[in-house]
Amino acid sequence: MTQQDAQLAEPRRAPVSRLRLRYRLTPWWVRVLGVFVLSRVVTTIIILLFARAQGANPWTGANPPYLSYAIIWDGTWYKIISFQGYPSILPMTTDGHVGENAWAFMPGYPFLVQALRDLTGASWELVAVSLSVLFAAGTALVFYRLMRFVLKDEGAALFSVVLFCVAPLSPLLQFAYAESMSLFLLVSALYLVVRHRYGWVFPIVAVMALTRPSGLAFALFLGLHIVHRFLVRKEHPFPVPQRAVTVVLAGFSAFMGFAWPLIAWIVTGSMSAYTDTELAWRASYIGYGELVPFTAWFQGGNWWLGEPLGIVVVVLLIVGFAVFLFIPPVKRLGVDLRLWLASYGLYLLAVFFPQSSTFRLLMPMFPALGALAVPRSKIYRTVLVIVAVAGQVGWMTIAWGVDGRDWTPP
Repeated sequence: MTQQDAQLAEPRRAPVSRLRLRYRLTPWWVRVLGVFVLSRVVTTIIILLFARAQGANPWTGANPPYLSYAIIWDGTWYKIISFQGYPSILPMTTDGHVGENAWAFMPGYPFLVQALRDLTGASWELVAVSLSVLFAAGTALVFYRLMRFVLKDEGAALFSVVLFCVAPLSPLLQFAYAESMSLFLLVSALYLVVRHRYGWVFPIVAVMALTRPSGLAFALFLGLHIVHRFLVRKEHPFPVPQRAVTVVLAGFSAFMGFAWPLIAWIVTGSMSAYTDTELAWRASYIGYGELVPFTAWFQGGNWWLGEPLGIVVVVLLIVGFAVFLFIPPVKRLGVDLRLWLASYGLYLLAVFFPQSSTFRLLMPMFPALGALAVPRSKIYRTVLVIVAVAGQVGWMTIAWGVDGRDWTPP
């Protein structure tokens, strides 16, 4: 290229260079919030299209407005709890079993919504959805900081946020569900643990365990974190004061994991009030029974696929997940986040019956998105975003949209 050609090409390169410079000077939180806002525009359009096509259902009439559509399913349970609290007498079915009731839903989110509603005078629907959106934005911000710390790559950290914001279940981030609040508390607690700032985790765990079931899984994670730090203490010191704090924190998290069942027992007089309530939701699949840890996935596999295929598939899922934790992109997340993924996966395997809500129950594993964000190929990242947005349409079709007597709850 001659000097004259270079001079002619310079004006074409200059705007690009200025844009790159402006991008580099933009504060990280502006970039994250920019991603979040753009993703909400896309997701809101998808939701509105589904609302427009929605027929009459148990919660709304046909073609409901956004706020009405955003509080169906469990959102209605949260609204009931906000206004009426929890029953002191458990509802019973005609055959003498505990029926579905509010004790399955923890009080953190609905009580906070009600408090803000009393303070502002706004409608419950508006407060609930606004709160979910704000917590989701907070999750995106803290998630960026977490990924920036573990991946040591600004671009991968930001793309991790992109994947979080456009993930197939991201419509839940702007519905009247407790997930946004729970994810914000979880990612904050994980960030503080990986930074070894344990004292700040106590109040987060206290609220988190009363927002979504998480205390026992987090206690297991902390226990494994303690063991790992002790084993590598020669390379990475683990001072005695930190050992003491982490042990107490793990014990506190375990206690909070049992706090809600204990509260349900005290209020209702039934020691098994909470577990009986949870079991009521799986009764339509496999009937009523006792909670036997580590059996529900195999029962679910047989229910969905029959024997022995169901058991074989569940075993393959367990093995596949274990292998997933050791592939190179996931290993880049660091030991602590992998321990969280393992702990929460073990918790789900122990207590959860797989059905359409499984997708939602997997949301606390969202730090794994950081592994998908590692490759830098523009084509790869573009395809991943397109697939994720298409997944939103798929999830809305399967789980959120109501088709008659729908048996696929979100």
